[in-house]
Amino acid sequence: MIRTMLRIRARPGCEPAVEAAWRVVAEQARGAAGSLGQDLLLDAADPRTFVLVTEWTDEAAWRDYVAGPAAARFADAVRPLCESFPADGYQLMRDRADGDPRIFVDVELTVPAGRRAEFDRGYVEVLDRMATVPGYLRENLLREPGSDIHHIFAEWRSAAEFHRWIGDPAHAEQEAGPIAPFLLDIRRRLFHAVADPRDSRKPRTGREVDVHRTTDVLVVGAGPTGLTAAVELARRGIDCRVIDKLATPAGQADKAIGVHCRTMELWEEQGIVREAMDAGIWLTGNMVFVNGQETHRMSWELPGLPYAHLGLPQYETERLLAERLATLGVHPRRGTELVGFTQDDDGVTATVATADGGTETVRAKYLVGCDGAHSRVRELLGLTFTGGLGRFPQLFMLGDVDVDWDMPDGHLLRFLHETDGRMDGMLVCVPLRGERRYRIATLAPPRFFAQTGGQDAPPGFSEELAEPALADVQAALDRLAPPGTRASNLRWSSVFRISHGIVDRYRDGRVFVVGDAAHLHPPAGGQGMNTGIQDAWNLAWKLALAVRGIAAPGLLDSYETERRPEGEEIVGRAVRMAFTDELDRADLERQFLQEMSMLLSYANSPLVGESVSDPDALRNGPGPGDRTPDVGGLRRRGVGHALRLRDLTRGGRHTLLVYADASADDAALTAVAELCADLHGQASGEIDVYLLLSPDAPTPRLPAPPVVVDADNGFRATYGVAGTALYLVRPDGHVGFRSQPIDGDGLRKHLHLVFGGTR
Repeated sequence: MIRTMLRIRARPGCEPAVEAAWRVVAEQARGAAGSLGQDLLLDAADPRTFVLVTEWTDEAAWRDYVAGPAAARFADAVRPLCESFPADGYQLMRDRADGDPRIFVDVELTVPAGRRAEFDRGYVEVLDRMATVPGYLRENLLREPGSDIHHIFAEWRSAAEFHRWIGDPAHAEQEAGPIAPFLLDIRRRLFHAVADPRDSRKPRTGREVDVHRTTDVLVVGAGPTGLTAAVELARRGIDCRVIDKLATPAGQADKAIGVHCRTMELWEEQGIVREAMDAGIWLTGNMVFVNGQETHRMSWELPGLPYAHLGLPQYETERLLAERLATLGVHPRRGTELVGFTQDDDGVTATVATADGGTETVRAKYLVGCDGAHSRVRELLGLTFTGGLGRFPQLFMLGDVDVDWDMPDGHLLRFLHETDGRMDGMLVCVPLRGERRYRIATLAPPRFFAQTGGQDAPPGFSEELAEPALADVQAALDRLAPPGTRASNLRWSSVFRISHGIVDRYRDGRVFVVGDAAHLHPPAGGQGMNTGIQDAWNLAWKLALAVRGIAAPGLLDSYETERRPEGEEIVGRAVRMAFTDELDRADLERQFLQEMSMLLSYANSPLVGESVSDPDALRNGPGPGDRTPDVGGLRRRGVGHALRLRDLTRGGRHTLLVYADASADDAALTAVAELCADLHGQASGEIDVYLLLSPDAPTPRLPAPPVVVDADNGFRATYGVAGTALYLVRPDGHVGFRSQPIDGDGLRKHLHLVFGGTR
């Protein structure tokens, strides 16, 4: 018996037509001589990729079919519907050995729809564990359309290595454990590889892999920034592939800890804010000591914040984002490194090195570099740091340690020592989840600088330098912390150097740099990770419109226009704060809100605007480019509880909020319905519209838009509206356009800046 498998990828929207064409040809093939079966499978990580499976009594029967009219009609019908249809791309395998030692294992299992998220989370961990198993090469997760049946299709270097692994009872717990509940009732089939005689290429060795894949967006880097970009793309239906050169995610808190209030708002929309709160701790304030004396203490639990400041190690942030991404069918390819890329008018062709030593070619419409401080994407683009890359001359050490002292819980603590007005000692202690547990940062002992030979140590964490000991941590506490402070239980430690700078541009054609690939920060204020997440938040919705062909020509340029000034400001502020007790004691609350990105505005962006008849109109509301504040107390007919404004604006599209009070005339409200119909067409359906009425305004008899009552007048007060007005909220939660009274023509002109493309 022989089995063949062929991978094809449908163009967006053509999936039903491809499936229908296959059903027709499969029915015809069933009557062909030697036919044993035909199946259609979907790549679980890419719903546009189909795997066509056929089985035949022998190779001659299959070749007769391939050369016959049914196969030709199918190819002619499907080729225009597909991005790729490799006529000679069949993967052949037999039910018996045929010289090539490689084998393929097809494990068929059932994953009930209600447990899909549980399986996806476990499967991500299984893939990471399997990467270290001798003889294991790779696998794909496939599923049968419209069914709960999945197939784990794995390739092994030899049958002996597979049977050695499967014969070890420990494998069920060590590698397969996370999905063990789904493996109780399975069907397993084993096939042997066979070389296709029509293929003139040399047989693969397992390290010389020539694979071509296509995707909409290739995301390089599976840290918080890359995962955020991928989540935002995937939940908008954009196909993306995520790669990361690290074989396994980090498992210790050696990077960012603080999650800012604004980031928590973004996580609420992404659906992970509850999990983040469960895994972290609240950072409730900070205290600063200079030469042993407390200089100030501030509470961060300010009224009006949507969330407080959360303490969460970066490895937990990455876990939560990866789990969310898995629910969208995307799993990062770890141990996979970008080697190089070229770009043209239609896309980017990237070469990546895979975990098994082979290479793959990935064709994408866009490439997003989220690969951190040592970015390969930045290097390949030839981007330079404006003014050069700055480096502090000092070496620093980090440690995860328990600290015994009398300090308030939840407070970030900074101890500075000054001599003749100059700082010559610093210690920062950030609380972690656990009793008396802290992440400490301080100057490294002089011996570490001596190990560098007096030369600059490389930026980032220095693996070539020895790890600091508990005695080094205790020495820093003895000098800077309150007397009697004791450290214990050093879990890990590291030596690092601070670099800072921002690249000259964030975009080059179809390639973008995001997060630490674009800007490097001192750790003061915990800005790096949060800024990177918000870079990705800004870029992804614009990129999704561009992929779909409905973005205005200048929309992608607005990513750099809006985010680079923010990056410059944050880098500069972090450098200034790095060795001072405070930047601005006169207004600590505003400084905190600024650091939390709650005051972030794109007011200078060409992508925002307004139309007001009176200079004082909307003066008390958020301006163009400002973050849109939440409002409660909204009422919608048929809903038994009050709504928040966030309930209306979340969802990944633009949201138009049209306001009217009792002074609005019938003509103005009738015009709203006409405007609503126009906007849906102009924005290709990527806009939701709501009519917000004051409590005393009559409800108009309009088929659209939906009516929501501002029952407590919270929207009126917060947004400063009266009479008739409108606010257009962008997908990233910032004001795109506003007007009072309603200016339909002005709104249409603004939307042309966003939706100017053609399908």
